[in-house]
Amino acid sequence: MAQTFEELVGMQRAADEAHARVEALREQYGPPTAQKWTETETDTYETAWRAWRDLARDVQAAVTEYASAEGQSRGEIEADVRKAVRHPGPGAPEA
Repeated sequence: MAQTFEELVGMQRAADEAHARVEALREQYGPPTAQKWTETETDTYETAWRAWRDLARDVQAAVTEYASAEGQSRGEIEADVRKAVRHPGPGAPEA
């Protein structure tokens, strides 16, 4: 799990990137009910979706653990992480 706030930010960025990949695949493939996806498309989408789900789960657990260790509320830490991801400060790596 994350040891520092910066690690939480990195984990959230990874989860956000995985989510963007899922959304891009949905856009590219279209709704599966409108046109049947190929087996490859289905496998690709499901793999991307599982990666996003796992990363999101891991970041949620890490935020909870970090908040507990720091004696702060989970919601406060989560909001701070999301703010840092969306509005990185000067010198912060670009997402």
